[in-house]
Amino acid sequence: MLQPSQRGLALPPSPYRRLTPYAEAARQRGLTVHPLNIGQPDIETPPAMLAAVQQADIRVLEYGPTAGTLSYRRKLADYYQRLGLSVTYEDVIVTTGGSESISFALLACLNPGDEFIVPEPFYGPYTAFAVSTGTHVVPVASHLEQDFALPPIEEFERKITPRTKAILICSPNNPTGYVYSRQELEQLKDLCLRHNLYLLSDEAYREFCYDGEFTSALHLEGVDEHVVLIDTISKRYSACGARIGALVTKNKSLRDVVFKLAQLRVCPPGLGQLLAEAAADLPEDYFDHTKAEYQARRDLMVRRLRAMPGVRCPLPRGAFYVLCHLPVDDAERFAQWLLEEFQHNGQTLMVSPAAGFYATSILGRQQMRMAYVVNQDVINKAMDCLEVALQQYPWREE
Repeated sequence: MLQPSQRGLALPPSPYRRLTPYAEAARQRGLTVHPLNIGQPDIETPPAMLAAVQQADIRVLEYGPTAGTLSYRRKLADYYQRLGLSVTYEDVIVTTGGSESISFALLACLNPGDEFIVPEPFYGPYTAFAVSTGTHVVPVASHLEQDFALPPIEEFERKITPRTKAILICSPNNPTGYVYSRQELEQLKDLCLRHNLYLLSDEAYREFCYDGEFTSALHLEGVDEHVVLIDTISKRYSACGARIGALVTKNKSLRDVVFKLAQLRVCPPGLGQLLAEAAADLPEDYFDHTKAEYQARRDLMVRRLRAMPGVRCPLPRGAFYVLCHLPVDDAERFAQWLLEEFQHNGQTLMVSPAAGFYATSILGRQQMRMAYVVNQDVINKAMDCLEVALQQYPWREE
């Protein structure tokens, strides 16, 4: 009998989509399910971006350049330069979403069997990207009690082996919302220079920092050959379906390898690039309202969570996620119970158990990630449900 590949069988399920069948069944029973499980913003995609596609005079939707259209790469380089990054269009390869950028980075920087170190909890699909590229995640634990700050650099150093080729970070972080400081990034820079490692920096949420300034890995001096910036327009402009990301590096040899990988998929989406290019012409204050709205949602969700007995919740500094401790025996069991057995006034909520964001199996069992990508009225209703659920849950722990 034919069998799928071991690689395919080893792929883990998505930590934020795994419970979708239970949510669909709950809706079939007539319940309103508040979706706090996934980072799909409800902020309107800028109409000017959509209009760029709707009004395009296209007779034949032909192949585009492998690295992305020159006009978009130039505008993207201008965007980075406004952030204080010395990026030219030649440093940019447009990708099919941030996901392809992650995959390209691992394929270009690591050989099969090589390792990359990641602070955990981390973006759940990193594990799947490791499996699909034949590489290995090596976690270094950060802790809720320290707001998920960067672990001591000595702990990274202890994890380094002859197989270690890179350190991968996400800032602002998904799922914790932590934003790495300039000092923390300087420590990672020194470590990468000392051990000749790549520094892969996922910066999908850079526009959403609420307390303090954002520092990019490309702001660091003397480490250009080591840094690979992973980016996407998905969260920045609420354009997840456009599937436009970017891989940015000053390392020409590495960029040449990424270009060959990009040739395998021929070119990034043409219509998505039209949409993304239009973002360059948005007013400079575009993010002011969006950022203020997310911050208000963050403050509301954190305030509600901290008022619930037994809940411990750091204040996220960026992105749009809260990772908190709940007084339950097992967050996975609790999340499924919410969808199968609980309802409050015809409502319940869908959340992401945090164990899926850890590589260490004993960690995150009582933690939950929730996304504040829904409006404040929905957040309040979802928190009402959670507050009642924690009182009724049969396996609550004090």
